[in-house]
Amino acid sequence: MSRPGSADGAASATGRSRTIAPMGTAGASRDLVVVTIVVALLSRLVDGPAVWLVGLCLLVAVILGALQVFGDGSPTVASGIPIESLAIPGVTAVAILGSIRLVPAGILIVPALAVGAWLLTRVLATEMRLLASDRVPSSADRTAVLSEMLVVGFFAFAGVAALIPGALPEPGGVLAAPTGIQLAVLAAVDGAIAFLLGYRAAALRTSNIRDVAWFALTSAMVVAIAAAGLRAMEIPRLLGPALLVVVFFLWDVVHATSNSRRRDARWLWEVLLLVVLAIVVVAWSLRLRG
Repeated sequence: MSRPGSADGAASATGRSRTIAPMGTAGASRDLVVVTIVVALLSRLVDGPAVWLVGLCLLVAVILGALQVFGDGSPTVASGIPIESLAIPGVTAVAILGSIRLVPAGILIVPALAVGAWLLTRVLATEMRLLASDRVPSSADRTAVLSEMLVVGFFAFAGVAALIPGALPEPGGVLAAPTGIQLAVLAAVDGAIAFLLGYRAAALRTSNIRDVAWFALTSAMVVAIAAAGLRAMEIPRLLGPALLVVVFFLWDVVHATSNSRRRDARWLWEVLLLVVLAIVVVAWSLRLRG
């Protein structure tokens, strides 16, 4: 039997402390998931601008909550919690809030919320594992984050479309097309989601803030243009959000393979190309409405 002051006692105390910390972190993570699910469920009671306000508040709340959870779970991170680690949890919360409106009222909401809770729990656990690691993210780590990112992106894009009347066109033109302002909101919010996801994706490849910010910005522009273009083409139902995920993935692949060869001249050409595409999409949308 070891005495409190003995080496065995100290080791035992250390073991207990190492056990209690993860348990506390798991509890905080679980509480954050529960609050997110409850807010997402209650958001079905509001419509119009109010639901966008709820979504923004939930985004901020989950980011701050994740910051607290990660800080408690990774006290050894001397430089603080990287901002990119908070991006996917925040987008996941928005994805749950929006996509839950695709589920008709009834018993099906329960499994839908369960899927959302599982996805947010998985995202938080992955980010926590990366923060606790003392090595550069491996290829397997990047694949895991990218996989979660694409799933979250699909639900987020679908959720945003569900919040905007006519943004998910039905075959046969049953729903009226969104107004110009609604289409602009769709493109802007999808672009903001792509910015956050792009920032996380780029941060896995490089620590150069210029490269990270540039990829995030161009990802936002590409997805915003694609969102407006796909709606103008009346891509039916959830095929539009799925294609947005494909666009984001392809943009990530192109930049991941050429990151070391990128030059300022290439950045300029990317901007010019995106501006031209934006003009074409806007002109096409106006022509279709005319």
